[in-house]
Amino acid sequence: MQKNTSWDKVGDWYKDAVGDKGHFYHQEVILPNVVRLLKLNPTAKLLDLGCGQGVLARAISKEVAYLGLDLSPNLIEEARKLDQNPIHKYGVADICKELPIKYSGFSHAAIILALQNVAHPFKVFKNLAIHLNKGGKLVIVLNHPSFRIPKHADWEVDRVKKIQYRKVDCYMSPLEIPIESSPFDRINNVSTTSFHYPLSAYSEMLFDNGFVIEKIEEWVSPKKSEGGMAEVEDKARKEFPLFMAIVASKK
Repeated sequence: MQKNTSWDKVGDWYKDAVGDKGHFYHQEVILPNVVRLLKLNPTAKLLDLGCGQGVLARAISKEVAYLGLDLSPNLIEEARKLDQNPIHKYGVADICKELPIKYSGFSHAAIILALQNVAHPFKVFKNLAIHLNKGGKLVIVLNHPSFRIPKHADWEVDRVKKIQYRKVDCYMSPLEIPIESSPFDRINNVSTTSFHYPLSAYSEMLFDNGFVIEKIEEWVSPKKSEGGMAEVEDKARKEFPLFMAIVASKK
């Protein structure tokens, strides 16, 4: 039986966390860079998989045709409320299964902070291979798979050397990691699942589905610390990126 990875059960929490325009990192890092990498023109057709409540749709030009799909009815309902653009469409779908759309011909696709929440990313790439035009561009944003592995990577401080660094206890092994939405709130706490793969696995999945990686970008946090450790923390923040972006095209 396939694991249900829908975020419907944490939909209300996620809507509060992200809101209409996205959380801090959406606004300051992710959305501006994704729009830059997509290079959408007015005739583009964008497929957004794992779209949540459609935060990307509200960051692109209103002239661009858009379809957002997500497994959560709660989040899709919110997306439709927030987006009144008549050429923006939304649907409830498991992006690991055959997509319930009758047409292909998308020029662009995006998966923004969603691929690590699905159990079968290979099947997601297979769907993209079906629905993207030849030469179509795909932009993927991940929590950095080398440094941001939930429960298996953390900050450590060496006070003698006056440095902060990342401790990573595993990387190459695929992982299925339970994540609690509110670990200190027993009544409202809900568990979701994060799936870890090394970068080489994503490269192989893309290659096997007819994609070529054009570039990889790594994005750091723009936040600044205060207090006695500010200089050490700010230096470490610049060295260890939060996010990885993969730009690929369909052969």
